[in-house]
Amino acid sequence: MKKTPYDKKQLHELLYQALETERGGIKIYEAALACAQNKDLKGEWTTYLEQTRNHEEILLTVFKDLDLDPETESPGRQAVAHIGDALVTAMKMAKARGTASAAQLVAGECVLLGETKDHQNWELIGHLAKHGQGEETKTLRTAFDLVEQEEDHHLYHTKGFIRELWIESLGMPAALPPPEEVKTVGTAIGAARAEKQRESMLTSKH
Repeated sequence: MKKTPYDKKQLHELLYQALETERGGIKIYEAALACAQNKDLKGEWTTYLEQTRNHEEILLTVFKDLDLDPETESPGRQAVAHIGDALVTAMKMAKARGTASAAQLVAGECVLLGETKDHQNWELIGHLAKHGQGEETKTLRTAFDLVEQEEDHHLYHTKGFIRELWIESLGMPAALPPPEEVKTVGTAIGAARAEKQRESMLTSKH
């Protein structure tokens, strides 16, 4: 596919938002771990927290290579920070006012919301790195290759965990750990296939 020029100013905006998303993600995982009850989920989130800290460092390297100030503010970045803070507040409220199991579900949904934005940021960075025509693409491709698989796991595995924990809370048979975790899926297609296999996994347990 032919590579095309891109808007550098908007790329920089994407990077500012991506960095803020990772910083907010660290706070989100710290708050989520305080709500986690399921042992497997807690283990996953502990790993994801460390990976998110590493993703922040990878982005800071990108900023250095592109000669960008990592503390530059923008309206979009401020909005991302506000949303991240709101998710942390929501988890603290759930932990203070509800049951432990209810707080865990809220935490999982907050992680999903944060990771959805995070995953899209990196998809866009990867798209530009692959299809863009410009001097930044090499640096962006290196960063993308380092985090792509981990970001996929963060989103799809957490989604599977929270779906099954919700089903369990409804008093119905749940596949825990979820098929996404068992199958170690790393793509949307893989996640969809794994979810379809949950019934057979439940049957095999009984």
